[in-house]
Amino acid sequence: MEKKRKSVCKIPCLVIFTIFISLAAHPVFAEIKTFVKEYTYQASEEDSKNSSRVVSLREVKRLLLEELGTYLESITEVKNFHLTKDQIVTLTAGIVSAEVMEEKWDGKIYWLKARISADQDNVIKSIDKLRQDRQKVKELEETRKKSEELLRENERLKKELMTAKGEKKQETAQAYQRNIENLTADEWFEKGYVLGISGNHTGAVEAFTKAIELNPQHALAYLFSGIAYVNLGNYQQAIKDYNKSIELNPQHAGAYHLRGIAYGNLGNYLQKIKDLKIAARLGDEIAQDYLRKKGITW
Repeated sequence: MEKKRKSVCKIPCLVIFTIFISLAAHPVFAEIKTFVKEYTYQASEEDSKNSSRVVSLREVKRLLLEELGTYLESITEVKNFHLTKDQIVTLTAGIVSAEVMEEKWDGKIYWLKARISADQDNVIKSIDKLRQDRQKVKELEETRKKSEELLRENERLKKELMTAKGEKKQETAQAYQRNIENLTADEWFEKGYVLGISGNHTGAVEAFTKAIELNPQHALAYLFSGIAYVNLGNYQQAIKDYNKSIELNPQHAGAYHLRGIAYGNLGNYLQKIKDLKIAARLGDEIAQDYLRKKGITW
């Protein structure tokens, strides 16, 4: 069993998605930086406590990442990476997570205070490794863009609800609730991501499953659910999740690579090579290097 586990850990593409240095265990003399932000949300008549909390949490996370990004931008080591502040914020979103400290709801206003605490040295090292993984950077950029679009759409729909009447108001209210569900799905996705990094792969699967239930079009939730299943040794289920991720996003090189590795773990070498060839054609450099060493063209 131990031998099998080691082979899983050596999967090249898994390294792409788990290169982050854990922020849970800090050296005794590590410099821990903590940032605290508050956010107040004025609920509309269509908002519930849950929808108000979802929006508040997304907004306070955005503020915290902006502040952390401003701080990191001033550090010499990060300056040497030649990253813009926007790029730093995008990368740190894949490294740190926010912790809710206090929250209040009176039926009309939701107030929330949260913080980010991070080991400065570990974050810098993680940024350095992460910035070299172009596929992962692209995913984080897409995730951040999607989150910002959902928040903007939420604000637009909220304003529209104030003046809409009759059938139009009903349609707008339904769109608003769908948007909240998508924001909630992103929240569950991030929880699953953090759980996966911490080694709680069963918890990660549960979180990704909730994200998928809320947003069946969440390709990355399927992808990372597959990764969690691989770490649990369930390659058949992992392949099912990779299949769905590929169906939703056929141009994702990493999904083919990961599926190929899962097939390899099941002894299906032909399908493994077939998937790695597709990944290589889509620009996956690790797949290209593997095939090149095997003398296989793609």
